[in-house]
Amino acid sequence: MKPALTLRLGRLLFLSTLLVLAACSASRPKPVDIPPVAVLQEARTAWTAQIGKVNFPLSVAARDDRIALANSDGTVAMLNAKTGKDIWRFTLPKTTVSAGVGSDGQQVALVTRDNQLVVMQDAKVQWRQTLPAQSFTPPLVAGQRVFVLTADRSVLAYDGATGQKLWTQQRPGEPLVLKQAGVLAAFKNTLLVGLSGRLAGLDPTNGVIVWESAIATPRGTNDMERLVDLVGPSDRVGDVVCVRAFQAQVGCIDAQKGQNLWTRPSVGDRGLSGNANLVVAPLANGVVQAWRREDGERVWETERLKYRLLSAPLVTPKGVVIADSGGFVYVLSLADGALLNRLKMDGEELAAAPVAASNVFVLVSREGRVTGLNLP
Repeated sequence: MKPALTLRLGRLLFLSTLLVLAACSASRPKPVDIPPVAVLQEARTAWTAQIGKVNFPLSVAARDDRIALANSDGTVAMLNAKTGKDIWRFTLPKTTVSAGVGSDGQQVALVTRDNQLVVMQDAKVQWRQTLPAQSFTPPLVAGQRVFVLTADRSVLAYDGATGQKLWTQQRPGEPLVLKQAGVLAAFKNTLLVGLSGRLAGLDPTNGVIVWESAIATPRGTNDMERLVDLVGPSDRVGDVVCVRAFQAQVGCIDAQKGQNLWTRPSVGDRGLSGNANLVVAPLANGVVQAWRREDGERVWETERLKYRLLSAPLVTPKGVVIADSGGFVYVLSLADGALLNRLKMDGEELAAAPVAASNVFVLVSREGRVTGLNLP
């Protein structure tokens, strides 16, 4: 999992791929071998499917009992979350996907490498629009609109039925942006967008910024040090939305008021997950931390996975599901981070953060193997 950066010069995107040295250094210590794990939380494979290789910032869109996802070569699928069977599948010809997918359970939206926003339904393309810049964040399909966050930190809204552009909002920020998914989510009648190190609440009807709240502030003497983009996935419980700022902080915001509740230092490059009590996120060095959602007080920290390259986590009622780049999936205790189970999946690292859908937890590998996991 190697986050990359894109340099923006004025309104033009200089497409260079850089490595974040702190997270991906060749001198990274070797992880300590984990002895056989006494299984304290059973995990079962409910079903498997295949989507094809994924080499872009994939987000799996789960709505009710439907899962929408895509591969790098333009194959888009809607799966039944209970069985893993196709509801529909379609391949966009001569297409390379750069960001996706967003879905409301019916429409599916993605962005191609040549900056095309493509919206589909029932295995048919409804409409396309050309974006003014690249996008690495999955589009958001909500309220009969499609919203896009581009790499020049513009937010665009389109009519979901016709593809007509409704408005554009741009907030200039630091010249470097991450080549990974940012934050773009719905909260009641507000559109939540990560703009540099700030979470902004926009009016979805006209794009006006209603409030902004800082999670992290740019610091340092060069563009690399000043990079503070918010990264997905974020987490929402009730009115409280929690997010991570890349290699800087985690924090929670009252999205109804636009009020920052707390922030804590946390050097990591993956998003977070939580429940009504906890917020959980990995550090860049493989340490996993949990904070109290109410006030940000540290609840626990575990070094059992230290020096492993970890995915974003998924907090479930049975434990925290998290994977490493070697194809292992772990279940950690909600109480203290203890290791409850370890499973070797077929394939390498995950291509997307684990997501909950219906009664399963969905994992997608870089090779395109899709697994529905049960925690009985």
